[in-house]
Amino acid sequence: MDEPIVHDRVTVPFSGPGAGTAPLTWGQKSILQDMRNSDWTYNISGAHHLPEGLTVADVAERLGRLMGKHPALRTRFGTDDEGKPCQVVHGSGEIDLEVMTFADHLDRAAAVDHGNKLWLKWMAAPLAEHTPWSLRMGVMRHRGEAVYAVLTIGHLVADGVGALLLMTDLGLGELVGRPVDPDAVLLADLGRRESAPELRRVSDRAMRYWEGHLRDLPPLTFGGSGAPDYEAGRRCRNVRFSSRAAYLAVVEIARRTRTDTGRVLLAVIATAIARTTGVDPLTLHVAAGNRYRPGLADVIGTVVQNAVLTLDLDGTVDDVIAQARRATTAALMNSYYDPDRLAELTARLDAERGHPARITCRVNDRRFSTRTRADAVADAAPLTEDEIRSRLPETYLRWNKFVYRWTDQLFVNIEDHPDTVYLQVVGDTEIFSAEQVEAMLRAVEEVAVEAAFHPDVPTGARPRPAVSGGGPR
Repeated sequence: MDEPIVHDRVTVPFSGPGAGTAPLTWGQKSILQDMRNSDWTYNISGAHHLPEGLTVADVAERLGRLMGKHPALRTRFGTDDEGKPCQVVHGSGEIDLEVMTFADHLDRAAAVDHGNKLWLKWMAAPLAEHTPWSLRMGVMRHRGEAVYAVLTIGHLVADGVGALLLMTDLGLGELVGRPVDPDAVLLADLGRRESAPELRRVSDRAMRYWEGHLRDLPPLTFGGSGAPDYEAGRRCRNVRFSSRAAYLAVVEIARRTRTDTGRVLLAVIATAIARTTGVDPLTLHVAAGNRYRPGLADVIGTVVQNAVLTLDLDGTVDDVIAQARRATTAALMNSYYDPDRLAELTARLDAERGHPARITCRVNDRRFSTRTRADAVADAAPLTEDEIRSRLPETYLRWNKFVYRWTDQLFVNIEDHPDTVYLQVVGDTEIFSAEQVEAMLRAVEEVAVEAAFHPDVPTGARPRPAVSGGGPR
């Protein structure tokens, strides 16, 4: 082999049941709106070691079975006879398996390294430019063996859990071995069900809840003249923050208050935001998985939608944690709804109050495997305050590139990293200077460590002058 990597394709035929047309689901409408607003793919992408001894032909056979089994992967999107967006499930077709064969003189690690770079590239590449389906798969072949795979799945057909459920059929991912309900509702059938009167009533109840949180909103959560603009390289910048001390402190707070770490983190982050910005009360979006609802636990689809909640940030940090327990329960109970009805509600309230208003703060707990582990650690032997403070020097903060077409002034992702509070934050640089964002992230750690052993710690939230502009320096 003259070239170190030879690229090829294997065409894989497939067929399966479920062909037909259906309305978009509520989850599909939600993610489609986010995709249009942000001009981002929202692809779910990753790379995985393959079981030993597999050939490319074996992987192609598994891919064909996967496509045949799951109608969601055979779904394309268009418009129905009335011009409304719809999903169309195809009964058969072909998909390409992309094969990258590495020269024999190269180490196996070269194939793995290439796959790790490839999944990041594929995550940002629109699927439609490379495949007619909502799945793109590549395999790294080394010395005749299929050693590493890259999968990218369109968010319109699967959320994070849905993608992990799909991967179980390939023998990959964190849910391998977990029983999957064979009778789980199909994505197209879910779209049809959500048009039924009983689910319309669920959406109507959710709108009554949402109205109470949206009616008195300011134009934008943190002030300013407008939402982040969409020119690449301006206004929205990314920063990453990792704190082992904050993680240990959050676990201690969860132990002391008998609360899960998700609600503790929400309360701690909200308190840090209030300390830094003076915004109180704070209305924000959180992501709701909705898989606890009957019939949705094992659906191959996207059922994640925005939930809304409001926290009053005076009093103590423990007060905010207690609020977060109640508020997140109510928010999640009202997070399953038709986005078209929410758009109608928003337009009506904008007209009544005399100005448009948007929630531009979002906290998204993306932990999957590490969340369960963190909650379990709360049952282990407690640490002392000195032991936690001794980990403060390990904290790091790193600024990254600008991002573009973002729609929130502040977006806080809690990432799935073990044994640390790992935050990835996108901030509008015309609202928050670099110093303010860094102060906010340091405050997350500060609030957690202060509150770990002291139930009377005040939030420190107080009204402040309007936040001035200024980008990271």
